[in-house]
Amino acid sequence: MARHASRTRGVTALTLSEIGSRVAGAAESGRALRIAGRGSWLEAGAPVAAGETLSLAAYSGIVDYVPGDLTITVRAGTPLGEIAAATAEHGQWLPLDPPGSPDGSIGATVATGSYGPLASAFGRPRDQVLGLEAVTGTGEVITVGSRVVKNVAGFDLTRLLVGSWGTLGVITQITLRLRARSDVERTAAVAVPARGPKLAAALATVRNARLAPLALELLSPEVAEGVGLRGGTVLLARLGGNDESVNAQLAELASLGESITASDGCWERLRALDAEMTATLRFSTPLTDLPILWDALADVSVGDHLILRHATVMRGIVRCLVRTPAGAAPPAPDSLAAVARPLESARLIPERLGAMWSRLAPSSVNDPISRRVKEAFDPANVLNPGILGAAQ
Repeated sequence: MARHASRTRGVTALTLSEIGSRVAGAAESGRALRIAGRGSWLEAGAPVAAGETLSLAAYSGIVDYVPGDLTITVRAGTPLGEIAAATAEHGQWLPLDPPGSPDGSIGATVATGSYGPLASAFGRPRDQVLGLEAVTGTGEVITVGSRVVKNVAGFDLTRLLVGSWGTLGVITQITLRLRARSDVERTAAVAVPARGPKLAAALATVRNARLAPLALELLSPEVAEGVGLRGGTVLLARLGGNDESVNAQLAELASLGESITASDGCWERLRALDAEMTATLRFSTPLTDLPILWDALADVSVGDHLILRHATVMRGIVRCLVRTPAGAAPPAPDSLAAVARPLESARLIPERLGAMWSRLAPSSVNDPISRRVKEAFDPANVLNPGILGAAQ
């Protein structure tokens, strides 16, 4: 069986034992650690209460790549761009497109459960991760999941750790499921109504159309302009398959509205735009209610901060991007409670939940199960304290 072995990529300036020793020492002395990948998302607004950073940037490299199995094992600090370059040589790819640049690490992507428009067709990081290695809050190294696509049944610790924001363990190594690239890929865009019944009708038509998009995003005029498309609300599609399939989907999409010239570069610009924002608020709803959520969020305001929107149509997700004017202070967390008000009016959330909005945050973990899970993996609360459970 053919394997791809990294060359200098396999050599790392940081060892697993050193990571374990750092964590164990922090637990013994009660020092809180902020867990970081390559450091590009440290200002993402996560409420980490730690003065010391454990960076995985130097723990990088491809450990094992088996093109025939469509699997790859990498260290957590490996940039997404390095994985893309290695797999492209074999006509394969890892379809994860989180906000940011290709310099972002796979470890941060998996730890935060971050994803973008490609989740429409390929799912979220939990659907791409087959297994991983992590260092718990006691310094113990654990391995969960598998290096193969088929795995045994049991309690899924892999899914527990993916998206846990480094609060349960420092993810050090990840085995990922790859996909074969399509023979043909095209990006296309059409103009759609901005809101209301006409937009709802257009999106209903899209759901019933003969389309199997790799990604399908609804862009507000400000976001459309930010990715290089002319003004107006735009439906941006990424299509893949053979010539016949892609051409048929292009024709189907063109029947939905006025075609707008778009390039493949729109997707990278969208990722970069997301990463430039002061804050991102993500909302989800059943697909049929997406137009209602979209319309309600059109009325959101947070002081002088600009609110931009884009939606992953096939997953019922709307992202509100908060952009702070130059020279202005970022919005206070409590001010983001204003987002709840139009959702209450549209009856998308109960009034009592809207009243509690300012108290809800990633650090608000009050149920017994979550507390016990945290205590089992990180009893001294040294891993990213403040995200899951109380800060020290």
